[in-house]
Amino acid sequence: MPKKKNPDINETSKEKDKEKDTPEKNAQAPENEKAEENKESAELQAVREELSNLKKEYDELKDIYLRTLAEYDNYRKRTLKEKDALYLDAKAEVLKNFLPVADNFQRALSASANEDLDSYKQGMGMIINQFLKALSDEGLTEFGNVGDSFDPNIHNCVMHEENEELGENVISEVFQKGYMLGDRVVRAAVVKVAN
Repeated sequence: MPKKKNPDINETSKEKDKEKDTPEKNAQAPENEKAEENKESAELQAVREELSNLKKEYDELKDIYLRTLAEYDNYRKRTLKEKDALYLDAKAEVLKNFLPVADNFQRALSASANEDLDSYKQGMGMIINQFLKALSDEGLTEFGNVGDSFDPNIHNCVMHEENEELGENVISEVFQKGYMLGDRVVRAAVVKVAN
């Protein structure tokens, strides 16, 4: 048997539905929407502030980077200039030591041809000694003397001879002296080696 609907129940639920649509309920809906909009607006404002702060921080870091880059470039250029100036100063100082030698050679050339040969040789010997002293003052040392042991790292052997009086691999004659600056070979000695 079909059940009869209770009319009181239907009326009660209709009343409840009407209560839902009351003006108070309708007024709360826009307030909820406004609260959500305010919440979204506050979040958007916070994101904008954070973005603004990040942009400021980025601009500051970019400025620091560009300044550092400019300082490094200036430092590099300045040290390059200082290096060139130092090189020229050192070169001028070395050349200044050789000017008296050049002066003495000019005096020797302008000397009277009437002077005797012995005094001329003595003058040339003095000039050579002055020149070798100038080289020595700059740290240049000569090597490659007769009787030294042959070292292929610093000597250039161009001739070989058998000589019973000298030991094995001993320099018997020097054709051209060698020179070193510190541990660096400037010019190898050209020699003849015995045995």
